[in-house]
Amino acid sequence: MSRQHMMWMQSELESLRERGQYRSLVDSEPRPGGWVIRSGRRMLNLASNQYLGTDLLQIRQELGAFPAGMGAGASRLITGHHPLCTRLEEEFARCKGTESCLLFSSGYMANTGVIPALVGRSDCVFSDRLNHASIIDGIVLSRAQCFRYPHRDLDRLEDQLKKAPRGAKKLIVTDSIFSMDGSMAPLRELAELKDRYEAILMVDEAHSGGLYGEEGQGLVHAMGLTSRVEVQMGTFSKAYCAYGGYIAGDSMLKDYLINKARSFIFTTALPPAVISAVYQSWQSVRGHSVRRDELQRKAEMFRQRLQEAGFDTGGSECHIVPLVLGSNEKTLRVSEKLQQEGVAAVAIRPPTVPEGTARIRFSLMAIHSDEDLKWALERIIRIGREEA
Repeated sequence: MSRQHMMWMQSELESLRERGQYRSLVDSEPRPGGWVIRSGRRMLNLASNQYLGTDLLQIRQELGAFPAGMGAGASRLITGHHPLCTRLEEEFARCKGTESCLLFSSGYMANTGVIPALVGRSDCVFSDRLNHASIIDGIVLSRAQCFRYPHRDLDRLEDQLKKAPRGAKKLIVTDSIFSMDGSMAPLRELAELKDRYEAILMVDEAHSGGLYGEEGQGLVHAMGLTSRVEVQMGTFSKAYCAYGGYIAGDSMLKDYLINKARSFIFTTALPPAVISAVYQSWQSVRGHSVRRDELQRKAEMFRQRLQEAGFDTGGSECHIVPLVLGSNEKTLRVSEKLQQEGVAAVAIRPPTVPEGTARIRFSLMAIHSDEDLKWALERIIRIGREEA
């Protein structure tokens, strides 16, 4: 790489440091009970998306070793369609209450492949401003006209739907649970708008899959909206403690995406060992109704205690509880002090969240003990007040 290239990269990195937006990788090893070894220090892990605390190693011991095969060989349309794919997709679809399911290599690959397959240059996408980056990137790749409506603002969304060009396909896309705020999408109202304006509704269940519904089917299922949401997307990398993404819907949708979703067609399939791990972890999570209830109880206690202490928890109403601090510098200081005292609390800054809303994102796990959470809360409240 030329010196000129190195100079502009160095300049951009220095700018990120000055704005408090520089990021770096840190070693992290999970430990039992919701703890982690981070940079050699034992900390209570309040930064993981494995919300139910599913232990994949324990599942492997209970159900047996995963099948051999760390390489799929090619894309699923060439030689990579292992029978395990069929089994997982068929059984998962039955659990979700949909006609079909299509497995993708990751949630990011699902969103960036499916959205451009559904809409193009002459079409319109309506996206909540706080949607995940993978949704935003999928919209960019589609080249469709994008209307971003303020977070959960149904009146603005309806105004935008009215302005859509005649004949254009209309796609409404939203997270079910917004990963940095812990707020929930108004799914019933979105389904009503979708019907009224003849749009397609796509819901990203990444942070609700495994956690809502009698078997963790997700928020769409728990609200009785399965038949009214054309496209359900999700990931197995959060509560399911594995890897991969999926799209669930009717059988024609699956056939269409197999033929049109570029991130499905042109990528190597997941390894058979990974698919087996997904299947076994999903089966385990289906039976974790007690953990699902415990997670929400603990999150309510955690959020209420922070609010009583005068802190801003944003629009949180679930297992994700942000501590909104505002400036990047203050957030970084609080994060560092918490980590020094044994609380793994990561600073979330722009562009992940809007400017001026930097925060510590606490994501609770069902396996956290009440005692450990109260221990962490004492430190969070004290340090937060010190930096006020």
